[in-house]
Amino acid sequence: MLKVVIIGYGTMFTNLIAGTLDANCQIAGVFRYERVKYRPIIRKIKDILNPSHEYNYIKSYNLPEIDARGVNTGEFKKALLRLNPDIILVGSWGEKIKKEIYDIPKIASINAHPSLLPKYRGPNPYFWTIRNGEDTSGVTFHLIDKGYDTGAILAQEEIKIYPSDTGKSLKDRTVLTARGVVCELLKALREDIIIPLTQREDKASYYSHPEGLELDFTKTAKENHALIRAIYPWGSAYFYHNDTCLAVSPEALEINENNTEYKNAGSITDYDSKKGRISVLCADNKILTMSVKRKFL
Repeated sequence: MLKVVIIGYGTMFTNLIAGTLDANCQIAGVFRYERVKYRPIIRKIKDILNPSHEYNYIKSYNLPEIDARGVNTGEFKKALLRLNPDIILVGSWGEKIKKEIYDIPKIASINAHPSLLPKYRGPNPYFWTIRNGEDTSGVTFHLIDKGYDTGAILAQEEIKIYPSDTGKSLKDRTVLTARGVVCELLKALREDIIIPLTQREDKASYYSHPEGLELDFTKTAKENHALIRAIYPWGSAYFYHNDTCLAVSPEALEINENNTEYKNAGSITDYDSKKGRISVLCADNKILTMSVKRKFL
């Protein structure tokens, strides 16, 4: 039975735990990001008064937690050497893992990245794939090396992006897909030899954290529609109307033909302040209708 240590936070972390259990592997230890983010006393209080989804999930399966303040600390290294895992799985993490740590497992240290690598390396592919109008995304399990999302690929699955997808809905489907992929990967690693596939650097792209969230009506309605959907739930796209900053909700977005007398991109074709609905003409002569509320900066 493979011994696995799982590192991470959020729903990718919990789905890696679920997939590992599905594969009938032993989870030797888990390490959640809250142990890095909060001082021990604050974390303990939070675990009692406002426990996170990750904490509740770990406790529901009675999984052993690693007690350390970071993945590159001496205490974490000692814990790994004591646990002697076959595999480390990483599902979302804020620290760059050093070689002396990712070299410890007997088989491999493996990261789950929510894109079809080598495309969309970086911290938030959910946002960037939707914003850039991609039709597909995916999840990739790759070896951890000294780069950012550059290690050889062990498993990969494509995920369709729908015209109505938000960052949240794409993430929800991606982490569920990751559960199934990691289950099959762990079974394969237990029973067979997998040949890692080196990433093609000529096909690689890297994107950092979401930026450029102000709508630009000199672009098409489709482009603005994509930006509004892409940033949810991490933030809101916005624009200014009469010196007021308006945040846009991804709910009830509409793109319609322009049957008005307005011709200039950026023109307000309709505004219902009571319902919080506003319609704006975009560069492709299409009208984007949005739900908005005042944004306090």
